[in-house]
Amino acid sequence: MATSSQKVSNELNEHRVRVELAAMYRISHFYGWTDVIDTHLSARVPGVDDQYFINPYGLMFDEITASNLLKVDFEGNVLEGDYPTNEAGHLIHTAILKARPDLNVSLHTHSRAGTAVSAMQCGLLPLCQQGNEIIKLVAYHDYINVTSSPQDECDALARDLGQDAKLMIMRNHGLLSGGRTMSEAFWLLMRLETACKIQVDVLASGQPYVTPSQDAIDDLAAYAVNADANAHDHYWQAALRLAQRKHPGFDA
Repeated sequence: MATSSQKVSNELNEHRVRVELAAMYRISHFYGWTDVIDTHLSARVPGVDDQYFINPYGLMFDEITASNLLKVDFEGNVLEGDYPTNEAGHLIHTAILKARPDLNVSLHTHSRAGTAVSAMQCGLLPLCQQGNEIIKLVAYHDYINVTSSPQDECDALARDLGQDAKLMIMRNHGLLSGGRTMSEAFWLLMRLETACKIQVDVLASGQPYVTPSQDAIDDLAAYAVNADANAHDHYWQAALRLAQRKHPGFDA
């Protein structure tokens, strides 16, 4: 049985994760990484292997707060919250969190540029610094309708992500970022979303493009591959300040 001090510590940790996740929803709203009420961001409940927080299905991202996030178990039972879950969101996030116990955060987007690149046979091209920093952490996943073939899709998601990737380009669908911490998942997603925008712009220009040498790409890629879980916390702290300025109230 947990002691009173352990219970308080657990509650404080849960509140911290709730606030960070709610802030991530507001940050995603600010950057336009939204699709009305579709798409979803999740975080593992601290200290619990088989539970996670996710958005209430039906609310827009700028309506998400720490207190209205749902707590859901891996069986799909809503343990805390007054809204239903998004079925596709539940399947995608549990597939990732089950397969990768090292990851505590999973962020999924249907952004215009990200979805455009997901439909390109070439995948992510080594066109820019942002993309080349994370290019060796990117996995690819062919489209399956998750709600009509849930077990096949969950198995395929886990298999395609593997044990080393932290980013996924979901073909004809969108992007996914996983992180040991919220700061890591945010930084990786920010880099991938920016790289996708740049790629769409470059290819739309119709001009011949250049890519760096493989040595330069490898040098940049090593930066993200070898980074520790909190290496990008200064980006996250800046994003939190932005959320407080532009979309306050997420910590309620």
